[in-house]
Amino acid sequence: MTFTLPPELTLESDGPVRILTMNNPEQLNAFTDPLHLAVEHVWAELAQDPECRAVVLTGAGRAFSAGGNIPGFIRDYEDPEHRRASLRKARRLVDEMLGTHLPVIAAVNGPAVGLGCSVATMSDLVLMAEGSYLADTHVSIGLVAGDGGAALWPLMTSILKAKEYLFTGARIPAEEAVAMGLANRVVPADKLREEAVALAHRIAALPPQAVQETKRAINLHLQQAANTVLPFALAAEGESFGTEDIRKTIEGFRSR
Repeated sequence: MTFTLPPELTLESDGPVRILTMNNPEQLNAFTDPLHLAVEHVWAELAQDPECRAVVLTGAGRAFSAGGNIPGFIRDYEDPEHRRASLRKARRLVDEMLGTHLPVIAAVNGPAVGLGCSVATMSDLVLMAEGSYLADTHVSIGLVAGDGGAALWPLMTSILKAKEYLFTGARIPAEEAVAMGLANRVVPADKLREEAVALAHRIAALPPQAVQETKRAINLHLQQAANTVLPFALAAEGESFGTEDIRKTIEGFRSR
C-alpha cells in the first residue's frame, strides 16, 4: 500500500476480504481531516490489491460514524478556502466509493449520521445492527444536503420518503431503513461483524469479473445521478455557510 493509513482507519485482511474500521471511537468516528482523506484514498489503494475481492466497512466502538467533526465545521465557516477544499473532498469521496470495482458491505454498528450516513448508504450492501440508525442531519443544522442523500436516496427509496427524512434530519431506525430500501437487513449487534464478513466471503467466492462488472453496471445509475445532482447540491451547500442559520449553529457549537 503506497498510501499510509492513519490510526483513524484500520485495515485487516481475512483471506480475500478486507475489513476497514473507522477507528476514532472517542469522537464517534467523526470525519476528522485524516479520516476523510484516508476514506477518499483507500479505494484506489485496495484496487491495487490483487487478492482483494470484497470489503467490509464498519466503525469502532458504539458508532458507525457521527459524520463531520465540529472543529472542521467551524473552520469551513471561518475559512472560505478550507470550505472549498472540503466540498471538493466530499465530491472525491462520492466518486471513489461509487467508482470502486470492489463490492463494499457497510456493517452499521451504531449511529450513522451526516456524512457517516452518506458513506453507509453509498456502500453496495448495508447490514445494520439492532438499535442502530441512519440520519442525514444537514438541513436540520442549516446546510443543504449536498453530499449523498439528495443525489442518491431517490434511487433507493421513494422521493416522498427521501424528502421527509432529508428535510427533517430525523433518525431512521434500522428496521425502517430496511423497509425503505436504504439497508438490506437488521442483524443482532453481537453478530453484525460475523455476518458482514460471511457475506463478504460469499461474494468474494463468486467469479470476480461477473461480480465487479455487475456492480459497475448498476452503479452507472448512481454515478449518473451523482454527476447530475452533486455540482448544484455541493455549490448550494457551500452557500449555506453564508446564512444566518449557520451562524447560529456555529455559536451553539462554540458555547458547548
